[in-house]
Amino acid sequence: MSPRGRKAVLPPADFQATPRTDPTGLRVTVVNNRGLGKLFDFADLEVPAPMRQALAAAFVRQSVGWNSHATAHSYWRVLTAFAAFLKAQGHPAQDLDELSTATVKLLRTNFLQARGTRRQLASLQRLLRQDPRLAGSPVAEELARPVRRLPSTRQSLEEDEYGQVKRVAMAEFRAALLRIRENTAHLERYRSGELAEGSRDWKIGRILEHIAATGDVPRTVRPKAPEVTNARLLGGRHPLRTWGRLFLTPSEVTALAVLMTAQWGWNLSMYHRVPVPVRTPSAGETSTITYQVQVEKHRACEGRWWDTENITDSGASSDGRLITQALEATAHSRALVARLSPGTDLLMAYRMHRVGRGHNDHDRPQPVGPIGFGLSRNHVNDWRERHALARSPFQPLRRTVAVEEGRPLQHKQGTHESVYVLPDLRVQKRSRAVIAAGAMEALEQARDLTFQGRLADAPDPAHEETVAADCADEQASRWPAPGGGCGADFLACLACPNSL
Repeated sequence: MSPRGRKAVLPPADFQATPRTDPTGLRVTVVNNRGLGKLFDFADLEVPAPMRQALAAAFVRQSVGWNSHATAHSYWRVLTAFAAFLKAQGHPAQDLDELSTATVKLLRTNFLQARGTRRQLASLQRLLRQDPRLAGSPVAEELARPVRRLPSTRQSLEEDEYGQVKRVAMAEFRAALLRIRENTAHLERYRSGELAEGSRDWKIGRILEHIAATGDVPRTVRPKAPEVTNARLLGGRHPLRTWGRLFLTPSEVTALAVLMTAQWGWNLSMYHRVPVPVRTPSAGETSTITYQVQVEKHRACEGRWWDTENITDSGASSDGRLITQALEATAHSRALVARLSPGTDLLMAYRMHRVGRGHNDHDRPQPVGPIGFGLSRNHVNDWRERHALARSPFQPLRRTVAVEEGRPLQHKQGTHESVYVLPDLRVQKRSRAVIAAGAMEALEQARDLTFQGRLADAPDPAHEETVAADCADEQASRWPAPGGGCGADFLACLACPNSL
């Protein structure tokens, strides 16, 4: 049922869900939100056969809410560590329902003492609780014990580090944009017939046409490896002198992603499949471009993975100018992909250094010809090392933007406060002055509301009796009521000079 109460359309009468396991129950397939499957073979786990079956069944139950293979891999690593623990203990149980409380306590102790395995312990407990036999077993209470998270060491960037990351990313992407813009203009002059046939510029234009059509320069076959045919004319064999004239390199598309994260705080995983932004009409505006960008919420529940953001390019200093530049820098890559694989329209496209090599990450699109999409961990690590940065820029940049914006980005309000804001040292440092000012204001208010009345040995019959004290003159109150008399709270009587 939808949030508005509409009933969902029922599947056909003969519909059957795709089975997650094979007939043996040991080969489990996890399907991500792209519809691609990843096989996990529990026959490879070094545990007794009954326990393999139980772990596979628990894995299937836990995988119902997963939408990425990365999540499945994280749980698979946890199970591998669990199997290694049981093997080191001499396999104290043949099945999950035979696990003793002592074994589970030792497991917990080992995970808590090891570096960086607290999250794995929480995942393992969550998965083991999927076995209904353990609900009433002696180990149920131990598996239900929460795993306390250690204080996060992840912090936002200081101003100087934030500036350094943006400077190096802007310098690299800006140089790439100008290079592609210059060669695109050269190609347009060649196509329009402005260049004298046979001239040096005409020959370069013909090579650019070949690059745009194939993704590479003409090459001559040699015994060892093909060589660039016109290396002297192009000024060398370096990628920036050859196919890089019209295409971004992996490092340059990483620099573009860094700038986008610094601008909007987008997740690293979003760049794998971000569609080309849609240009929407701006009413009454001729110099303004508004883009509608689909933003992926990677951890959202099924059916709510995408949201939209409107980003406007109204000038050189506007947020949307980066979108306009990204479209310009990736234009040739996207045009080549459209010819090779019609219907593929992804923004973060680049020319790979090694053509023909795919990857095993099904959460990222496979290359189309020489064009790759998104960012791999290797791309990010190489970019960090090239620019001598102390850490990967994406998570710190995202935290910095979340802190500076003061609102949730692609996460919930509770996550924004508990994960991004409260543990951040920069937020804590800035809040000290605010907290101190609030404490001083509270102190002043407390002083204003201290006892300012008079003490008497006996009550005066002419005075009005109140809950806290007698009132000498309610018409002369410091807190007059709209209809006359005193409108003060009874505790405020003690701060009034009319009280006795």
